[in-house]
Amino acid sequence: APSPPSLSSTAAPFCRWPCQCPRRPPRCAPGVSLVTDGCGCCRSCARQRGQRCTEADTCDPHRGLYCDYSGDTPRYEIGVCAQIVGVGCVLNGVRYKNGETFQPNCKYNCTCINGAVGCVPMCTNSRPPLVWCPNPKLIKMAGKCCEQWICDDSRKIRKTSPRHISSAAYEAEAEAWQKNCIVHTSAWSPCSRSCGLGVSSRISNDNQQCRLLRESRLCNLRPCELDIAQHIKPGKKCLAVYRANEPMNYTISGCVSKIPYRPKYCGVCTDNRCCTPYKSKTIEVMFQCPDGTEFSWKIMWINACFCNLNCRNPNDIFADLAHYYDYSEIAN
Repeated sequence: APSPPSLSSTAAPFCRWPCQCPRRPPRCAPGVSLVTDGCGCCRSCARQRGQRCTEADTCDPHRGLYCDYSGDTPRYEIGVCAQIVGVGCVLNGVRYKNGETFQPNCKYNCTCINGAVGCVPMCTNSRPPLVWCPNPKLIKMAGKCCEQWICDDSRKIRKTSPRHISSAAYEAEAEAWQKNCIVHTSAWSPCSRSCGLGVSSRISNDNQQCRLLRESRLCNLRPCELDIAQHIKPGKKCLAVYRANEPMNYTISGCVSKIPYRPKYCGVCTDNRCCTPYKSKTIEVMFQCPDGTEFSWKIMWINACFCNLNCRNPNDIFADLAHYYDYSEIAN
């Protein structure tokens, strides 16, 4: 009897090299992501839920889709785009189940929400003293997890107040209550991109069901195509904030904001300092698509930036939860 053909001889050649891409990328339908295909060659419109997917035709990652090959046994060549549900989390080499609450250390209480880790600080009373203390110092107290602020002049621990509050998670002793629900909202994560349009997220249970949900907003720290360094004044090394002279419209997948905006961007430095948002808020922007449909997106609106040497690592999920004596972002 003839031997069965090998998998390599029957596999469909979805990818071909060298790459042969069209001169212009395709125009995707409103709300459909333009991504690099699975071959790493050309830009293509991502496949949506229920559509066919292959090694080359990838599912839309921005909508949490993956290619399910389970219905194409034993070849596993052609799949269907399906929704990722209940993804667990990995933190410091430890895997947690979706919805699981845990404490990586005594300072933070965290929850795994569909692949994202949201944390609330346990040390809510550890904040810098007011300006009356010229030399504040953070010390470790015996038998306690959280450090305490003292003033070197008096050597006495005083009840302190926050200089900056970055989110509802850092409210004082009086916690926010909502129908027997303690409301907690984590700080917005750093923007996923240092230039151009990115995504920032946070975890909040400020809803009717008191469920911890992941919220997202778009962010744009600075344009990629613009050399902001040329706007630095002579004799200076930094430009903290840059603002274009003319208003512009936000654009997402071919859909344009209904009104123009004149946003502020964080600048750049010619030395080793980096400029990050110091004051920001979240605005709701309405978009209109060519087919007449409309939708809204939350977008980060930068009010002020701060140039410093303490550049935060975007992969450090605790970066925005820490309190800084000199600098902490004020956001909502």
